[in-house]
Amino acid sequence: MARIRQSDVDEVKARTNIADIVGERVALKSAGVGSLKGLCPFHDERSPSFNVRPQAGYYHCFGCGESGDVYSFLRAMDHLSFTEAVERLAGRIGYQLHYEDGGAAPETGGRTRLYQANTAAAEYFRAQLATAEADAGRRFLGERGFDAGAAAHFGVGYAPKGWNNMRDALRAQGFTDEELATAGLVSQGQRGVYDRFRGRVVWPIRDLTGQTIGFGARKLYEDDQGPKYLNTPETPIYKKAQVLYGLDLAKKDVSRSHRVVVVEGYTDVMACHLAGVTTAIATCGTAFGSDHITVLRRVMGDDSAAGEVIFTFDPDAAGQKAALRAFSEEKRFAAQTYVAVAPDGLDPCDLRLNRGDGAVRALMDAKAPMFEFVIDQKLAGFDLGSVEGRVGALRAAAPIVAEIRDSSLRPGYTRVLARKLGMDLGEVTPAVERAARGPRGPRESEPSRVEATEVASPSLRVTVASLPRTASVTLERDALMGVLQYGHVIDADEVDAALQIPMEHPALDAVRQAVAAQPDRSRVGWSTAAVDATREPYRGLAAELLTASFPALTEAEATTSARALCRRLRLRAMDREKAELLGAVQRVPADSEEGRSVRVALRDLDQRRRALAELV
Repeated sequence: MARIRQSDVDEVKARTNIADIVGERVALKSAGVGSLKGLCPFHDERSPSFNVRPQAGYYHCFGCGESGDVYSFLRAMDHLSFTEAVERLAGRIGYQLHYEDGGAAPETGGRTRLYQANTAAAEYFRAQLATAEADAGRRFLGERGFDAGAAAHFGVGYAPKGWNNMRDALRAQGFTDEELATAGLVSQGQRGVYDRFRGRVVWPIRDLTGQTIGFGARKLYEDDQGPKYLNTPETPIYKKAQVLYGLDLAKKDVSRSHRVVVVEGYTDVMACHLAGVTTAIATCGTAFGSDHITVLRRVMGDDSAAGEVIFTFDPDAAGQKAALRAFSEEKRFAAQTYVAVAPDGLDPCDLRLNRGDGAVRALMDAKAPMFEFVIDQKLAGFDLGSVEGRVGALRAAAPIVAEIRDSSLRPGYTRVLARKLGMDLGEVTPAVERAARGPRGPRESEPSRVEATEVASPSLRVTVASLPRTASVTLERDALMGVLQYGHVIDADEVDAALQIPMEHPALDAVRQAVAAQPDRSRVGWSTAAVDATREPYRGLAAELLTASFPALTEAEATTSARALCRRLRLRAMDREKAELLGAVQRVPADSEEGRSVRVALRDLDQRRRALAELV
């Protein structure tokens, strides 16, 4: 297979801002000069330890140790080959790649073909919505308040009746039946393959980057014997437990506002967005679960209680069951969770249709705390007119109050519970306290959380945090951090002089050797090459030094500080050399040739040290 020219690989990387790529999946915040931070996409954590340094084109997680460049990030997130990752980024920036054999671009790998097949199918379905046959589909949308502009915004299409319409159209574009089947676009029957979606309104389901990975389809015709909603089956690129419909459109506002609204269907998402609630998303044919929470937390930047997650549920039995299921998972959020139930049991789509956009926005403003909603659901199952019923209700609801994270709110809700039960506060408070002191082990629905600093790691792993807290090691650490992050803007002679000096700590010296071996610090990617060249088990330490927040307020200040640290390394070496020379003075006769040489060396050293010290 033809290989992409290395110069093109380097050029595409240089033209791509890694923060843009990572930021499509992780909400990033400033973490100091030239550094960004967010929740790690490679492991679950409560506080952000995933650092991205755009200038170096590198990321590193201080919790789990994952690190790399923009290509390794794409490969890990989307399971791409190296060639596919380069080709995707090249296509993103409109860069024409060249291959070593000089020929045309080779056929891309299987996953890329699945993305391409889904994209082609989405375009086909959109075009079909304008045909005469799609009148039922247009009528379905219109009756729900969605015009052609709304359909275009969300990419809604129509799958025509018939067994092979879509299949024939995509085969004409070069896709094979095997590719279409793997993408979930066709099904296998006794008479061969046939279109999975037929006679339905179709919504494209996209990942965070906006690529179509599957579809949801609603039946239109009475003679359709299939389910009301039909989704793409599990495929190599479509995992329903990890996909949230509308998140590609909502992610910017979700990240900016730290607020997300979870609704129940595709039309509800559309209605919310069109009404101005642009943070609405929905699951795709499955219950809201822990994997969905993991995705949302990274997009929200969910590392404090300042955020909001609002669930909308129907007031019927199924909606109540969904609410209790969501409550069992809500503690995975750092954000506060709420429930919004529309009057008369209307979902957001019907609410907008009957009462207008303002009613949808008002629904979100009228939200109630999730635990208050769940308390009411728990109490609804008991006869509060009897002593036995009140006692049973107290036992069921006390753990809900006990689990309120904000301890300042707990006493207030203890009083609310007492009022709802018609019991004295003196009876309810002890029950809540007992529930709070109950077994502290992890619930079955909530696996033990592992904080960033507790992630299992090899015993030999050396981190910035594990380095000795001595003045000497701190100087070496900070100097290497400064060189890795700002070595390209510091005078090369100064950096070279500092890097020639061995370091006391063996791990830091291993990093120093790799940095010193880099031939050209002016080229793009030199610092990541230094990290990659660091021998194990110290490569993770090098990655941390490259991505850690450097103590400075501005880039100019950081450059000045990094230069000063290099000079301090040289001064330390001079001080050690002077100590050796002073020892030699004591050992050799003063009037000997050796004695005179030592005194000359001391004088020269003092002059050089004074000149260097004036610059620090």
